[in-house]
Amino acid sequence: MQLEELKRKSIESRKKVIQYIYHAKAGHTGGSLSILDILNVLYNDVMNVSPENFDSNDRDRFIQSKGHSVEALYVVLADKGFFPEEDLLTMCQYNSPYIGHPTKSIPGIEQNTGGLGHGLPISAGAALAAKKDHSAVKVFTVLGDGEMAEGSNWEAMMFAAHYKLDNLCAILDYNKLQITAPNADVMGLEPIDQKLESFGWAVKHVDGHNLEELSNTFNNLPLVAGKPTFIIAHTTKGKGISYMENVLKWHHGVPSEEQYKLAMTELDEQLQKLETVLK
Repeated sequence: MQLEELKRKSIESRKKVIQYIYHAKAGHTGGSLSILDILNVLYNDVMNVSPENFDSNDRDRFIQSKGHSVEALYVVLADKGFFPEEDLLTMCQYNSPYIGHPTKSIPGIEQNTGGLGHGLPISAGAALAAKKDHSAVKVFTVLGDGEMAEGSNWEAMMFAAHYKLDNLCAILDYNKLQITAPNADVMGLEPIDQKLESFGWAVKHVDGHNLEELSNTFNNLPLVAGKPTFIIAHTTKGKGISYMENVLKWHHGVPSEEQYKLAMTELDEQLQKLETVLK
């Protein structure tokens, strides 16, 4: 997909995330906005996965370990045609399958996630299975930075390096805020790159909102043959909406009517600016 179309899709998808969270009166707004550009690039420019091949063993795999930011994943999957977008009007409603974490009952979702620290171990297992099948399948997973305090992630990292799973790419949504406070105050990660490298991974820092950089990085994996890849994506919690960016309370939050209108106005202005640049 052309870079201009990816940019347009990111803004339009941010609008949809806010619309469906506002309608549902529930959602992890800040984190959904911080991972959206990553998901946009993966699904529209990198991965071999679609409604047509989802039952094929040859499809690429995406597992969202950071399950609480499922609203971004729902919007991207609906846009790809895995289910009708109007289904999202039932999100978080009684008897709706579109709950606040990913479940396999939703078309396009590989695994139930939400219990933090599970996505990377599952992804490592899927990557090893692909290796044993001599398959070209690639496995991607997105983790939250607060999630990195879970010991199961570090066990999975040892496992992936030991088995030389260079078909595995883990992406850290490094927005540096978690539910109660900045990461540095709760459980510091730094020097995160040196820690990851010491566990046998190839590591790269990227701007998690630079679509061109994300595309170039993901389309040229592995970084090092024989090593799993860990992308540290520096992101902004609440990206795209001025009053949400880097504000802790938007980890989970529903905009008021006034805030909703302001968010829509800001995103519409971003679309208009993009269209002006493209003319």
